[in-house]
Amino acid sequence: MSWGHACVDVYQGAVAALVPYFVAERAYSYAAASGVVLAASLLSSLVQPLFGVLTDRWAMPWLLPLSALTAGVGVALSGVTGSYALTLALVAVSGVGVAAYHPEAARVARAVARGRHTAMGWFSFGGNAGFALAPLLVFAVVATGGLRASPLLAVPALAGAALCAAAVRSAGPGARGTGGSVAVGEDDWGSFLRLSGAVICRSVVFVGLSTFVSLYVRQRTGGGEAAGTAALFVLYAGGAVGTLAGGRLAERYGRTTVVRRSYALTVLAVAGLVLVPGPPVYLFVALTSAGLYVPFSLHITLGQDFLPRRVGTASGVTLGLTVSVGGLAAPALGALADATSLRTALLPLVALPALGRLLLCGLREPVPAEAAATERADPQKPVAR
Repeated sequence: MSWGHACVDVYQGAVAALVPYFVAERAYSYAAASGVVLAASLLSSLVQPLFGVLTDRWAMPWLLPLSALTAGVGVALSGVTGSYALTLALVAVSGVGVAAYHPEAARVARAVARGRHTAMGWFSFGGNAGFALAPLLVFAVVATGGLRASPLLAVPALAGAALCAAAVRSAGPGARGTGGSVAVGEDDWGSFLRLSGAVICRSVVFVGLSTFVSLYVRQRTGGGEAAGTAALFVLYAGGAVGTLAGGRLAERYGRTTVVRRSYALTVLAVAGLVLVPGPPVYLFVALTSAGLYVPFSLHITLGQDFLPRRVGTASGVTLGLTVSVGGLAAPALGALADATSLRTALLPLVALPALGRLLLCGLREPVPAEAAATERADPQKPVAR
């Protein structure tokens, strides 16, 4: 499941990684280039909760390999058309594939993980590893062959489809069952909405930086394509490590504590990224990555435990809607950059994790659904929270 997740999420990272090449080869403005990111995010944002609702009603493991192929085909063909409208349509198709994948994948991963934070951390690590590899993959393909070589980007989709099919076969009845979520416990919509608001703030920061950090670092350091690719790689690669660290830290200090501290770190890190000149910007990119990604898998499990009767819906929102919704803000950042400068456009991103931190104040640690079921079955048995 982790490797399959990597093969799907490489296409989320690939869209942002293609932006500098669209600017260079097709002379897109910042606003037009960020519109490509919006196209990948908008339709995904709208349909992903729908897939979450469907997952709550029916198990659909067959959707995993199909969605992996759909995500890959859209990105792979986006470079071979000269039409801006068709490019937007193709990356939108890719976004639908990504949207279809995540709620069902989170359900299967939860069944395999049996509620363990570290196991879900490994699942999330796979997706973040895919993000991290995306700029390197795009650089290897497009920097040498131009956008016309983009069909080669379909290779991870083929591997992902095979891995997803193999994972479902080996996971057993938990993955292939006929039912979706098991109704255990009571839904806490108030806490879930506060968590979702914080993740939206995180999403806007992440997507904004994913779209423009490559171009921004090239400006700040005077480097070329390699300097920008390196910055995007650091942003994504640090997340792969941070996700694993988040699971382990949560088992020691608790999920809500780790999430709140991560948002506080992100405020300082983004400020340094935007304001500190020269090569030290890479250090702040790495710190920003840690602040954004340490709570990544914890958002998923917290959302699922706040809505134990709607695990698919919770997954669709925390892993999908509130992640991809950041793309809705990308054109606004692009328009601001066209009117002023990239630095000015990125300054508002400093305030958003601070707002997310405020939303998380007082948020209580929920009782995992599995622990709640154990407690009802045997009230005398201690339950780990």
